[in-house]
Amino acid sequence: MEKRNQQNNDYIVIKAIEDGVNVIGLTRGTDTKFHHSEKLDKGEVLIAQFTEHTSAIKIRGNAKILTQLGELESEMKK
Repeated sequence: MEKRNQQNNDYIVIKAIEDGVNVIGLTRGTDTKFHHSEKLDKGEVLIAQFTEHTSAIKIRGNAKILTQLGELESEMKK
């Protein structure tokens, strides 16, 4: 049986409520850096996973976010 780290089991689901939602993965380590980005259009869904390389995910734009801790929505800065 394969042994897995707890951090590899943490997924989030991001659904764009409008066009142009940016999803940005940030690295682990002493220097946090951007390592991946995606742009979602309205209705598109991205399933993201926290890994040994990804410690944080930044979401910019109107999106619904589902995690094991619950559901929330991001908003555009007004």
